[in-house]
Amino acid sequence: MTHFERPIERRGSNSIKWDAILQTYNEENLLPLWIADMDFQAPEGVLAAYQKLIAHGVLGYAETPESLYRAIIDWENEQHHLALEKKDILFFSGVLAGITTAIQAFTDRDDAILIHDPVYPPFATIITNNQRKLVRSRLREEKGRFVMDFADIEEKFNQQRVKAMILCNPHNPGGRVWSKEELQRLGELCKKYAVLVLSDEIHQDLVFPPYEMTSFFCAGTDFSDFSLQFTSMTKTFNLAGIKNSVVFVKNKALREQLLRKQAANFQHEINTFGLVGMEAAYQTGKDWLSELLPYIRSNVTYLLEFFQNHLPKVKIMIPEGTYLLWLDFSAYGLSDEALENRLVHTGKVVLNPGVSYGSSGKQHMRLNVACPQSVLAEGLRRIATALNE
Repeated sequence: MTHFERPIERRGSNSIKWDAILQTYNEENLLPLWIADMDFQAPEGVLAAYQKLIAHGVLGYAETPESLYRAIIDWENEQHHLALEKKDILFFSGVLAGITTAIQAFTDRDDAILIHDPVYPPFATIITNNQRKLVRSRLREEKGRFVMDFADIEEKFNQQRVKAMILCNPHNPGGRVWSKEELQRLGELCKKYAVLVLSDEIHQDLVFPPYEMTSFFCAGTDFSDFSLQFTSMTKTFNLAGIKNSVVFVKNKALREQLLRKQAANFQHEINTFGLVGMEAAYQTGKDWLSELLPYIRSNVTYLLEFFQNHLPKVKIMIPEGTYLLWLDFSAYGLSDEALENRLVHTGKVVLNPGVSYGSSGKQHMRLNVACPQSVLAEGLRRIATALNE
């Protein structure tokens, strides 16, 4: 695990996480614990595959090799007990691109699409940008973890005539790994009200034992008839910049409809680096991932102990998966703007404002622990400085 301890200088690399904060906040020497990429080098097998590609020297058009399909099928079967065939796999430049195309393919203008609150902010953006009606169902907090409000979901499905739902599994920002029983209950409601499920499962590999990832497909014998699964290795192996993702569509009619919209948008050409990186990650990255998860969990433990000792008023939602933590600062009585300003301009540390995830995110922040523990320790010290001034 020593390679995760080594700080890597990312400033000056056009990193959104590290370089965009000066423009965003107009403040020097900020430490980012925000945007969801990791401050770790990609697996050696991926870097070796890229070195081989560059050494060849020709970067022309590339087709999707059979070996990549096999790598995806094997990974999903071995890691998530999800059985796939080649025909079930479609490629997009990213998960959001795939979800956007699905919204265009399966819904019409002013159709209602439901998301949870709080949840990953771009879900709301792509719904409204495509002139669909945004409907939110607020997650309830019980015993320090989010749970779905099934009564509220059913009421909104019925009254708002919801056409589709974007599900985040595992959940960002709460770190919930939805159980099979929860997904079954949700799926039965979706089936009852003819709601198409667009399941974002990009964090599927970042799950801590004893919790187990259940794909929405696997939660019910017929759930693949009314759902699509979106994922990518980019989150798992810190390859977000290569822009490649997959959509699993088992239902033939849904697949053909999505393919037509993909062709209409001319989205079928996939980045060569994405193809190479995805295959190499799935073929060679298992050992790297097996070392990453305990390191992230050790960072979570370090953070929990720090807050208990120095900032006990902050309520922390302990993640079951992902490397993201949901922090409740409401005990300090600060507005969202005041809280962010205190962290940025006094503490010189940047977290994601919780209010951007929905109205229930007020007085919350999302923190990314996927960095060397020395970097995390400095970030936590800065948070304490900001709040204990």
